[in-house]
Amino acid sequence: MGASSSSAIGGDEGVDGRYLGELPESCVASVLIHLDPPEICDLARLNRAFRGAASADLVWDLKLPPNYVYLMEKVEEDKEEKNKNLVFSSKKEIYAQLCKSNLFDGDTKMFWLEKRKGGVCLLLSSKALMVTGIEDRRYWNYIPTEESKFGTVAYLQQIWWFEVDGEIEFYFPPSTYVLYFRLHLGRSSKSFGRRICNLDQVHGWDIKPARFQLSTSNCGSQDIDIRRYIATPGTWLNYYVGEFVVTDSDIITKVKFSMTQIDCTHTKGGLCLDSVLICPKGYNPN
Repeated sequence: MGASSSSAIGGDEGVDGRYLGELPESCVASVLIHLDPPEICDLARLNRAFRGAASADLVWDLKLPPNYVYLMEKVEEDKEEKNKNLVFSSKKEIYAQLCKSNLFDGDTKMFWLEKRKGGVCLLLSSKALMVTGIEDRRYWNYIPTEESKFGTVAYLQQIWWFEVDGEIEFYFPPSTYVLYFRLHLGRSSKSFGRRICNLDQVHGWDIKPARFQLSTSNCGSQDIDIRRYIATPGTWLNYYVGEFVVTDSDIITKVKFSMTQIDCTHTKGGLCLDSVLICPKGYNPN
């Protein structure tokens, strides 16, 4: 029993393995289309028939999001700006490219596909946002860090009027999406290979909560307005703002969002603003 099972899985020895190897690729492909991409890639190692079927366009065409042509245009525009040529010979290669972190809009935004379900995730850096006072170095500074996908975060030293706004127009695939602000209290760095966090300038966030807002177009005009305290110094947190629904990938969706703390009775500071994440509901932002 154990020997037969082993040969069937290996696909190279025994009666069971021979039968698996002799299956037509079209027959194997009709099974693979019902699996998730990581499972397809695992089965591609069984034998030649599975390897061929796992590379077939008809399998990967169903895994690509309906707006994949639009996404590839974003990728190609960025590569052209950097004088890099892209050539793809199959839908599998296109899927693999879209699963990478693809920068666009001057490297201030990026998107990628979640590998298992093919959902689109979108990340906007602090440089893609409108931050009140960002040009004044008395209040804000951009600091390099390995803890951001963009390599840089906006660090607030101290300010009375805290306001961050942003918007994005994008062709999202149909799904329910969640928006998060990625924030960190304190300024982290490394010393002798160890992470340390300076909390000297952290203040004001425990007095009153920050206000988060989210609104969308072409999605039933969804509007969200919530208040949350910024807490847990020394740890990066994704602050949940709200959800919105997209039903048609052929209609561009405009998403507007903001974070404010404009009570001028006190200052606040010591905050790192990394990015805003928009991802399918159920995706783990951490």
